[in-house]
Amino acid sequence: MSQFLRIAILECDTPIDPIKTKYGPYGDIFESHFKEGLRRINADVSLQLTKINVVQPFVDYPRPEDFDAVLLTGSKHDSYKDEPWILTLTRFVQDCYLIHHKPVIGICFGHQIIARALGARVGPNVSGWEVAVESVDLTSAGKRLVGKDTLAIHMMHRDIVYEVPPGCVNLGATLICGIQGLYVPKRILCVQGHPEYNEFMVSELLKLRQGMLGEALYENAMARMARAHDGLVFAETMCRFALGILE
Repeated sequence: MSQFLRIAILECDTPIDPIKTKYGPYGDIFESHFKEGLRRINADVSLQLTKINVVQPFVDYPRPEDFDAVLLTGSKHDSYKDEPWILTLTRFVQDCYLIHHKPVIGICFGHQIIARALGARVGPNVSGWEVAVESVDLTSAGKRLVGKDTLAIHMMHRDIVYEVPPGCVNLGATLICGIQGLYVPKRILCVQGHPEYNEFMVSELLKLRQGMLGEALYENAMARMARAHDGLVFAETMCRFALGILE
């Protein structure tokens, strides 16, 4: 008999038009990602998703009893800002972690919000943007969770987490970003990269941000965006975490 896996996806942004036209909003993108992850681990699970855009006033956040895990997507917004919706989202994560003990997954901006909610400093990276496929050198905890020594993953961020929050472990590092993910068994799993991104998505984002990236970084990123990556490997990790079978 299959079990149910209830995941609340908090959409922290809306994809740019080329991506949204092809793949839908971020909730749909992560639905496909979770389904593929469950297929890859041969899980007999019925996936039930609640998708909520939280970048708006008066959001009805899901009740903790109505989901098994919650995921925060990436975003073009700055995780360190004190905009009302960002503060509300941060408090929701704090409640999930401290009061309700619900598993929380964070992707890029979501990773930063989780770190902020747990007391860590987040902000712009003085080393600039990290974009396209990069190789993350995993810590011992990261290697154990992912089953690899390194994790190739799409990046699209300028903001970073500066500190490992109390009780968390760091999953890996790159040359310009020392905290590439955080983990607390059965409680927190987040990553600075974008396991859900593919070549099309990244190429469209790079074209949009060419001016702010600068020509040299843009050309370098375009040359790396088609490299093989481990997005689906991390999808498996997310599914095992949401199911409570990731130690």
